[in-house]
Amino acid sequence: MLVYFFKRILTTICTLFLVITLTFFLMRLMPGGPFDGEKNIPPKIKIKLEEKFGLNKPLSQQYISYVKDLSKCDLGPSMKREGRSVNWIIGYSFPTSAKLGLVAVLISLTIGIALGILAALNFNRWPDSICMLLSTLGVTIPSFVVGVFLMYIFGVKLKMVPIVGLKTWDSYILPSVALSGYSIAFIARLTRSKLVEVMKSDYIRTARAKGLSKTRIIIKHALRNTLIPIVTYLGPLVAGILTGSFVIEKIFAIPGLGSEFVTTITNRDYTVILGVTIFYSAFLMVCNLIVDLLYVVIDPRIKLDK
Repeated sequence: MLVYFFKRILTTICTLFLVITLTFFLMRLMPGGPFDGEKNIPPKIKIKLEEKFGLNKPLSQQYISYVKDLSKCDLGPSMKREGRSVNWIIGYSFPTSAKLGLVAVLISLTIGIALGILAALNFNRWPDSICMLLSTLGVTIPSFVVGVFLMYIFGVKLKMVPIVGLKTWDSYILPSVALSGYSIAFIARLTRSKLVEVMKSDYIRTARAKGLSKTRIIIKHALRNTLIPIVTYLGPLVAGILTGSFVIEKIFAIPGLGSEFVTTITNRDYTVILGVTIFYSAFLMVCNLIVDLLYVVIDPRIKLDK
C-alpha cells in the first residue's frame, strides 16, 4: 500500500507540473492580454501595469518566477482585482462552491443508486423502462437547460424557492438539483448495469438457496460489488461539483469558484486563471487517489501494490 501511495504522489506531482507548464505558456501565447480590453487606458499606464506584474519580461523569466512563488504556495496577485491575491480569491469562493457541491453529490448518490437498484430489480419491466427514460433525459439535457427550467417554474411562476444566491437553506434546492441532474442519470445507469450483472453471479444464487431475504442479498452481497464503478466515477464527480459548476453558478448568481473562473477568463486575469486551474487539477488528483484507496475498503481482494 505504501509503495503504491508514494508512486501515486510522485505521478501526481509530475502531472501537476505538466499542467502548470502547459497552462502558463498557452495563456501567454493567446493574442491579447489582461489590459488590452480596458477602454481609454493610456499607453504609459498600460506599460506601468505590465511592468508591475512582470509581463514585459521574457516568457522564460516569467515562468521561472512563477514556479518559484508557487513553491512557496503563493499563487500571486490578481491582475484585475486590486489588492486581492489568488490565494484569497480561492479561499473566499471555494467554500461556497463546496457547500453547494456537497449537497449535489449527496443528491446524486442517493437518488442515482436508488433509481439504479429499482431498475435492476425490475429488469425489462415498466419501472426499468421509466428509470432508464429518466436517466437518458438526464444525460442528454444540459445542466444549464435544467437550471433555467427549474428557475422559471419553481422560482418565477410558483415562487416556491429563491432563485438567486445561497442565503437560506431552500435556496440550495434549485442549483443543487440542476447541478446533480447528469450525475444522477449516470450513476443510475452504472448501478443498474452492474447490479444486473452481479445478480446473475453464482454467489448470489447460493445466497438465495440459503433462504436469505432479497433485501439482505442486495445490501450485504450484491451492492458492495456494484459500488466499484460508482466509486470510480465518484472521484471526478466530487472534484467537478465541489469546485463549482461554471454555468450553474453563473445562472443562479452564486459567488463560487466556478463563477469566479468564468469572470477571470473573460477578463484574461492570467494569475487567477492559472491559480484556479492548478487548484482544480490538484483537487481532482487527490480525489482520484482517495478513490483508488477506497477500492481496498470495498473489496479486500484488490491489492494496489500489484
